[in-house]
Amino acid sequence: MTTTSHTTPARTGTPPTGGEKVPVRRRRVPAVVLLLLAVAGLLVSVVTATLFGSADIQALDVVSTILRHTGLESLAPTPPLPGLHDALIWQSRFPRVLLAAAVGMALAVSGAVLQAVTRNPLADPYLLGVSSGASTGAVAVLLLGIGGSISLSTGAFAGGLVSFAVLLVLLGGGRVASPSRVVLTGVLVSQFFAAVTSVILMVSGDANSTRGFTYWLLGTFAGARWEGVAVTVVVILAGVAAVQFFAPALDAFTFGWDSAEALGVNVTAARVWLMVLTSVMTAAAVAASGAIGFIGLLVPHAVRILAGPTHRSLLPLSAIVGAVFLIWVDVFARTAFSPHELPAGVITALLGAPAFALVLKRLES
Repeated sequence: MTTTSHTTPARTGTPPTGGEKVPVRRRRVPAVVLLLLAVAGLLVSVVTATLFGSADIQALDVVSTILRHTGLESLAPTPPLPGLHDALIWQSRFPRVLLAAAVGMALAVSGAVLQAVTRNPLADPYLLGVSSGASTGAVAVLLLGIGGSISLSTGAFAGGLVSFAVLLVLLGGGRVASPSRVVLTGVLVSQFFAAVTSVILMVSGDANSTRGFTYWLLGTFAGARWEGVAVTVVVILAGVAAVQFFAPALDAFTFGWDSAEALGVNVTAARVWLMVLTSVMTAAAVAASGAIGFIGLLVPHAVRILAGPTHRSLLPLSAIVGAVFLIWVDVFARTAFSPHELPAGVITALLGAPAFALVLKRLES
């Protein structure tokens, strides 16, 4: 009588035998812990970044100045600063840091949303031409002489929405396309609107205004003032909060449109709302700082490595990490080659291009 032996799997903790490979499961840090660490990092970054400049200012002085101007004078740890230093912090440095944080939030969250909506990991407001369209709308409004930050944001929103609609039409109504096709179509849309922007600048502006607009289009926070910063921050924070309600729908999109429908998601309505919210956030960012690329590509991919793909944690973490990242990009831009200042968009492009190549290589391998 022949007995048949059955191999039982090794228990957890037993060493592998005969060259067997035991898969190693990486334990991720809980999302709540990551979120608390990210918030702490954001607060430290806001205060620390405000210290950089020609005048020597202490961190506690920055905290005290901010508390006094926000009605919390009783909590200020140091006496009031002289008028010049107080104005330097509150009127110049702090609004610039706050604007960089808000724009970083908008672009990072927009990138995470677009990657889910288009079901393409290479999606990004800059790569898909949304930023170029928003720039075209903003420049058109500026050169038409329509004043005010609201008018500028409206023009940028219209341009961003039009460019995204053109992209979807060229992709066949938003059907799932290969990464290479999405990227090539995005480059086409981006170059078209960049050419339209150049034509508007050449026809409507003199040499000085053309030079100023060109520098602004590369992405800069040099013109940050409270009037525009307040509007931008409110719009972006509202957009980030609204997108969070669509986290379950974004998770469902990863399984395909039919599966999302079966899970009870109104795919058409969700995609329309998400496209509008993304365009609004991108438009607000472009209207405030010009076109800054690759934030929406770099940050969501980095956050997914730490926190996983679930959008309930991915979206808020991307917002905070994007804010911290762009704050320090701006610090480098205004201090590395002082007294000269680099556009922030140039630095993000230098960092983002290699990262884009790595992501593309991983997708094709």
